[in-house]
Amino acid sequence: MHLAYPAVLSALLFCTGLYGVLARRNAILILMSVELMLNAVNLNLVAFDVWLSKATEETLHSGQALTLFTITIAAAEIGIGLAIVLAVHRNRGTADIDKLRDTAEGHDPDDPDDRDDSDSEARPAEQAARSGRTGKAEATA
Repeated sequence: MHLAYPAVLSALLFCTGLYGVLARRNAILILMSVELMLNAVNLNLVAFDVWLSKATEETLHSGQALTLFTITIAAAEIGIGLAIVLAVHRNRGTADIDKLRDTAEGHDPDDPDDRDDSDSEARPAEQAARSGRTGKAEATA
């Protein structure tokens, strides 16, 4: 078998995983896409190891050994990642990535605009209206 076949399959798997990471909002689907990308890398490692061992008559098979380490790390990553996602889902009730960034302390999750208030001098009336205070009470405080 030629090296091009597993290389093209690996590229397709990696691109599918990359699309899944960039387009999905569910944390579990993002973890599955990361696993797909890691499997594409494993396929490349094994294919190039077989191709290089045929060319040099070498019996070390370092690509296959590296693949075993990658599989071990991927299993640990998915175990820890899934535990974190399930804990967050239990506490927040969702696994949506966009809603999880509302976990910052002091952030109102019902606030429709998510802009930062770094220019606090420019809009004191708007900030006072948001916090429920009047301009006089804010000036004396």
